Amino acid sequence: MDLRLEKVSHHYGATEVLRDITLDVPSGKIVCIVGPSGCGKSTLLRMLGGLERPDQGQVLQVGAPPAGCLNPLTFIFQDFALLPWRSVRGNVSLVLEDHPLDRAARGAIIDDVLSRTKLAEFGDALPKQLSGGMKQRVAIARALAVNPAVMLMDEPLSALDSQTRELLMDDLVSLWTRAPFGAVYVTHNLAEAVRLGHRIVVLSRRPGQVREVVSIDMPLEDRRNGLAELETQQKILWDMMREEAMAADAELVDV
Repeated sequence: MDLRLEKVSHHYGATEVLRDITLDVPSGKIVCIVGPSGCGKSTLLRMLGGLERPDQGQVLQVGAPPAGCLNPLTFIFQDFALLPWRSVRGNVSLVLEDHPLDRAARGAIIDDVLSRTKLAEFGDALPKQLSGGMKQRVAIARALAVNPAVMLMDEPLSALDSQTRELLMDDLVSLWTRAPFGAVYVTHNLAEAVRLGHRIVVLSRRPGQVREVVSIDMPLEDRRNGLAELETQQKILWDMMREEAMAADAELVDV
């Protein structure tokens, strides 16, 4: 299943946030969204997920979701969004409980995603017992449990330290290599974008417009060994964004 935005524009009151956004998210590809602060990245993600409706244009789901898909779209947030009174297994189970699955089927799904996210030994632990990286692994496991067509990821690694962020990026690459999934990945971190993105969409300052779409053809699993090329790509992206990022920062300071 692909996602498509066609000429999407949106306002909050008198403030124009997005203008004339046309964008495709192909099945099985990770599309990263970058741009200056306040350019509408998270708003765009919410529209893709159906949490908001655009003032103009349309958001389309094109084609059928994958076999066994329980939810076509699912979110992963930067703050983990775990229920503190539920165990790891209980937090993953939460997204399955409204579906007509018997206990054995639900347990098999939970066992599978905990194994894939390196959490099999921590199923009975509570969130307060987990590191930040492990909490985000639980959030990823919960998203994978519904076998989504597209994962919508809003700054999922921004709350983590740099070492944990590197480990989680490796984990995401391993998960995608094993079973490719579609994703829209919003980030301020250009290193994350070039490490994970098949396509990188650069938005202008507010109102956000698509300034450039950069494709990176290097396979995800090869990117740890292609750091020089990725650093070049990162510099190209920053050169595109620098002046508008400075202007956006000044606007935010003035408010």
